[in-house]
Amino acid sequence: MGDWNLLGKLLESAQEHSTVVGKVWLTVLFIFRILVLGTAAEKVWGDEQSGFTCDTKQPGCQNVCYDKTFPISHIRFWVMQIIFVSTPTLIYLGHILHLVRMEEKEKQKEKDLAILNEKQQQFTGNKSKKAPVKDNQGHVRLQGALLRTYVFNIIFKTLFEVAFIVAQYFLYGFELKPMYTCDRWPCPNMVNCYISRPTEKTVFIIFMLVVACISLLLNLVEMYHLGFTKCHQGLRYRRSQAANEAQKHLNEAVMPFVPSYNYFAGHPTVPEPFPADPNVLSCLLPQIHISDGSLSGFK
Repeated sequence: MGDWNLLGKLLESAQEHSTVVGKVWLTVLFIFRILVLGTAAEKVWGDEQSGFTCDTKQPGCQNVCYDKTFPISHIRFWVMQIIFVSTPTLIYLGHILHLVRMEEKEKQKEKDLAILNEKQQQFTGNKSKKAPVKDNQGHVRLQGALLRTYVFNIIFKTLFEVAFIVAQYFLYGFELKPMYTCDRWPCPNMVNCYISRPTEKTVFIIFMLVVACISLLLNLVEMYHLGFTKCHQGLRYRRSQAANEAQKHLNEAVMPFVPSYNYFAGHPTVPEPFPADPNVLSCLLPQIHISDGSLSGFK
């Protein structure tokens, strides 16, 4: 298990910057693959070649028959599988560390410029502010180039899982038989070869196959979850943008009401209803005679 310490520490660091489904995938990788492979499977396959016997004494026949039956050891095959499916996650972790390091350098540069008070305005004005890699809670923001790296990480993990499952099927199948026949040279004729503990080894093969299928399913679920989440966020953003645009157009369409009184500057005065000249008024108004307290008609 000492050989897995470095890989375990790196994957543990990547787990802090993964989604919920990604954390479950890494847990399955730790417990049901690395732990089982390091503690139990290596002991079961410890006598793989020494327990392989053939009913012949022809020199070299047993070795070539073993090579035909097991082109690659199951243990080494599973180790390669773990390394390949973990590599995209390690690349994603390297991208995170690179972005965090660059952000720390930018912050340090801003502090130095603020202390020296040299070209601070030019620095902050010409260079647009980028969104921080981590939020207030210390979680990595999956956006931009980092989001693309994470998506490619899931895609390549899925492809590697499928490739190794198919390769295992064509190399050995999913079951070990107690006896295999071999007619390779230098065997004089058809010989029978036997392996040790075929049932126990078959159980481990099926177990590792099930774990690989679970990991593959988790990758597909994570792709769906990530795509659904980002699409939902995009729709919400577009709806909010559309609502803001509609509100903006509505505000521009409704003009404020300003009454046209003469005490508002810039507005023309309202014309008087009657002329101010008394001569004109005398011509326009009817003449009414009052005599003896009574009204007479119009003149």
